[in-house]
Amino acid sequence: MFTFVGKLPIPLLLLMPIQNRSFSCFRSVSVSARVSTPEAERPSFNFEAYMREKMNSVNQALERAVPLREQPVGIHKAMRYSLLNGGNRIRAVLCIAACELVGGQESTVMPVACAVEMIQTIYLMQDDLPCMDNRLLRRGKPSSHVVFGENVTALAGGALWALALEHIAKKTVGVPPSTVAGVIAELARAFGSQGLTGGRFLEATSMGSSDSDEVRYLKKFAPMIEASVVMGSMIGGGSTEQTEILRKFARCVGFVIDDDLLDVTKLSQQIGKTAGNGKVTFPKLMGIEKSWEFAKKLNKKAQDMLSGFDKEKAAPLIAMVSYVTYREN
Repeated sequence: MFTFVGKLPIPLLLLMPIQNRSFSCFRSVSVSARVSTPEAERPSFNFEAYMREKMNSVNQALERAVPLREQPVGIHKAMRYSLLNGGNRIRAVLCIAACELVGGQESTVMPVACAVEMIQTIYLMQDDLPCMDNRLLRRGKPSSHVVFGENVTALAGGALWALALEHIAKKTVGVPPSTVAGVIAELARAFGSQGLTGGRFLEATSMGSSDSDEVRYLKKFAPMIEASVVMGSMIGGGSTEQTEILRKFARCVGFVIDDDLLDVTKLSQQIGKTAGNGKVTFPKLMGIEKSWEFAKKLNKKAQDMLSGFDKEKAAPLIAMVSYVTYREN
């Protein structure tokens, strides 16, 4: 269980070591723009315990997916460094929760959940490169290119991409081949020119554009959130109608907005990455208060999308939306 803290008159920056990351972030003090969540919106199950259980399962599966014993050892070290370097595993847990919501099993969807984390890791490795965001810190540790160099980081990213597809194809069992093929297509779309990569291109070539807020939301983070939920539903045997409802739900999970808010209101030690690198962000374009209001609006809309599902099974996804919106790191 967790509780929420009301609105504060001034921002208060709390130094929270990344290794002490907690999903009970609602017990800690919020930034000034954040307000309390109504009692009716609070999940009635232990979200922190749920997240820790799912994270442990995902981390163990990822550990097995990239063994260090295989040659060439150097590239596997680079792959493992970024892939196993902590993280909240939000996308993997969303994938698992969506699968379980429609009646699937965690063990069945785990290969896909791992692939999601591999793709997200590639994105972060690329995003941190000097030619992109030039971040020196990621998840509380030096970025991959700082440790291994730009060349090895680029190669490790390519290897992770290939491994993600192979992992889904080889390790997914008990699911029709046509569904597996559809899942791979969904993942490729999310990362491609119409997804994350396209979003990064638009961001890199339109710095300072006043109309980039819509583009950033739809392209930069939203595609992987959407794909994670949709693929979970597909693997779990969800109907076409259920999957499309969950797709709409995922599009309302305002992760990128909150990530931008953290980027301009927190210290690097708190969020585990280099904060505030001069990029165009929602707070810079809309202001902190309006960005926060937009995030809350998406939060409510996302929760409303789940009204037709079993409340107990939907509880993890509802709690996840609140966590994404109110998280502190």
